[in-house]
Amino acid sequence: MVPPAIEISGVTRRFGSLIAVQRLSLHVEKGEIFALVGPDGAGKTTLMRLVCGALAMNEGTLRVDGLDLALQTAEVQASVGYMPQRFSLYPDLSVMENLRFYGAIFGVSRAEFGRRATTLLADFALTDFGDRLADDLSGGMKQKLALACTLIHSPSTILLDEPTAGVDPVSRREFWRILYRINAGGTTIFVSTPYMDEAERAKRVGFIARGTLLSCGTPAELKSHLTGEVVEITSRERGDVRRNLRDEPLVRSIEIFGDVLHALVPSADAAIPAMRSRLAAANVSDAVFRTIPPSLEDAFVARLQT
Repeated sequence: MVPPAIEISGVTRRFGSLIAVQRLSLHVEKGEIFALVGPDGAGKTTLMRLVCGALAMNEGTLRVDGLDLALQTAEVQASVGYMPQRFSLYPDLSVMENLRFYGAIFGVSRAEFGRRATTLLADFALTDFGDRLADDLSGGMKQKLALACTLIHSPSTILLDEPTAGVDPVSRREFWRILYRINAGGTTIFVSTPYMDEAERAKRVGFIARGTLLSCGTPAELKSHLTGEVVEITSRERGDVRRNLRDEPLVRSIEIFGDVLHALVPSADAAIPAMRSRLAAANVSDAVFRTIPPSLEDAFVARLQT
């Protein structure tokens, strides 16, 4: 039987009195893309650092490709690639020098490095920028170079901690196209992200908050667990709408989603007339209501509130 790429069992990590990760268990299958979603301070970065061996656990067990991280740390670290939340590049080194530095850390031979570096630069459209300083690259190019450095030793599993945070939408889409290509070659990808549209691209998603795994499953499964219906509300007076509907008994939650509001209700047929009546009493007359399929973000918000 093939072991999971990552197997986390009852893992806890404390920083003094703060419990960053609490008795967390999950597994990531070989060859899958698994997305970890949670708010700032949820424990995503701590968990990533635990998996790559940069932090030690206080409790629990953690295995990568069947190897016990606590007993076989060096072997595990040789088999994974870790791209931290902030760019791990050396700004005063060129693109090729950054790659060469990371190749040396992982013991990549000179001959093997040449082959891998050439392939990665071509795959990531960086071939013409080998001599350019990392500090002179655009945000999207820095992101691709950081991923290339993560892959230089051909790891079987890569850990990506919010890799597209602060990057423009076009670069984000290009980055995910690259991830799909890497995953198609058999590489397991464990990624944390604040973006629900990115989490939708994963095979499975884990919701994490306050260091605890709230739920885990495919995007479709997580959305199917949401009870009730979602009503989209459009209004020029979103703040007034939200304030007035927070106390409506038929509204379980109401949150801002971009330019609109999403209200979670037991039944749209019953809730929409009640919401209209309450807003009319508050002299808010331009609200437009529409029942929509729940998004992954709707499922996450609902799970946070249970």
